[in-house]
Amino acid sequence: MAVPVIAGLGTAQPPAAGQEELWAGFFSKHFSGTTRALAERIFANSGVSRRQAAVNPLLEDVSEWPTERRMRRYQVEALPLGKEAVSRALTAAGLDAGDVGLFVVCSCTGYATPGLDILLARDLGMAPDTQRMFVGHMGCYAALPGLGATSDFVTARGRPALLLCAELTSLHIQPAGSRVDTQQIVSHALFSDAAVAAVVVPGGRGYALREITSVTDTSTADHMTWDVTDAGFRMGLSPKVPQVLSRHVRALVDDLLTRHGCSLAEVDGWAVHPGGPRILNVVERELALPPAALAASRATLDEHGNCSSPTVLLILDRLHRAQPSPERVVMLAFGPGLTLYAALLERAA
Repeated sequence: MAVPVIAGLGTAQPPAAGQEELWAGFFSKHFSGTTRALAERIFANSGVSRRQAAVNPLLEDVSEWPTERRMRRYQVEALPLGKEAVSRALTAAGLDAGDVGLFVVCSCTGYATPGLDILLARDLGMAPDTQRMFVGHMGCYAALPGLGATSDFVTARGRPALLLCAELTSLHIQPAGSRVDTQQIVSHALFSDAAVAAVVVPGGRGYALREITSVTDTSTADHMTWDVTDAGFRMGLSPKVPQVLSRHVRALVDDLLTRHGCSLAEVDGWAVHPGGPRILNVVERELALPPAALAASRATLDEHGNCSSPTVLLILDRLHRAQPSPERVVMLAFGPGLTLYAALLERAA
């Protein structure tokens, strides 16, 4: 039985804006009083120097838009980004859209029917019998269960599968308020837009998906939330999240590696979701990693912000393009639940 292999990655992002430019041109006016001073410190210490936005607040303020208007704009902006990412991934894998047996789309920032899965399948020329799956509201870790679904399909059916993670967090800037809301400030300082696609095939060259595993601590379910409101989707992000990760991440990774007869020292590539600088610091400390281990994750946060579900795939793409690229990669992503996901990848000749 052929091992599922990531044979092609494709990325697409809207235009970028500098973090300082975003602060001076929009967010410094979005906050007031003592909240403004706090927000300025959070923006400066976010680990982000630039971000991408399909709807740039320097050009268009969506903070007072109702949810319906934001969802209509989501379709307009997400469709071409998704098409670009998928087309690049298929080209990298040497496949046509008609070869795809399963098409999985992950997104928590917009909803409509027909959705991206249907519209992209139509526009790209996927076969009528292509199966589709839409994964919503899993948030920042969704790429890993998405890869799990595609790899299971490839193993069971022996046909290629395609994953697309597409998020437009720029559509969910919340209305300005006078009260201090640190969670909203952090959200506004970190999040960004992106689309990344991955083609998974039975065997061949690329990164073989050895295992995907997870752990969920439901006692902390209120630590990370994403609520649909009349003014878009509102993030809840507890400062206690790093503490929860510190309790679970070492055991999750150790157990995964032990099952495959390898150790932390044998992992030469780390794609860790950069939920913020504190998240990366906790993972580095708990796994006793050298500073260089998370260089790709920190560089992705710096250049692209937190793009939610596409982010770990952006990091994997960065590792893949490095010279030399790593032989064994661990991917880690975290989100609502609180949920920790891990994946082990190994280079296949």
